[in-house]
Amino acid sequence: MLHCNMNTSPAPIQLGLEDLLGELQYARRNDDLGRLALLAYCEVRRWARVAGEDALAEQATVLVTHSPQVSREAFLNQVDGLIVELEEAYGRVTNTCACARN
Repeated sequence: MLHCNMNTSPAPIQLGLEDLLGELQYARRNDDLGRLALLAYCEVRRWARVAGEDALAEQATVLVTHSPQVSREAFLNQVDGLIVELEEAYGRVTNTCACARN
C-alpha cells in the first residue's frame, strides 16, 4: 500500500526567507540605510549559510564590510541586487520544498 505524506506546510527555511525578504523590502521602501546594512550583514548572511547559499552570504558580506560605499545610490543599488538574488533563492527554495513533498 502506498502512503503519501500530506504535510503541505512550508519549511522553516522558506518561512525565514519570506520574513527576511519582507523586512528588506520594507526597509528599502523607507530608505532605512541602517536597517538595510544590519539585515544584510546579520540576517541575510545567517539565512544564506543555513540554506547553503554561500555565494549569497559572500555578497551580503561584501556589501557591508568592503570599503566604504561611494554613495547612497551605490549602496541602494547593491541592496537592490541582493534583494533580486534573494528572490531567485526563494524560487529555488520553494521548488526544492515542493519536490521534497512529492
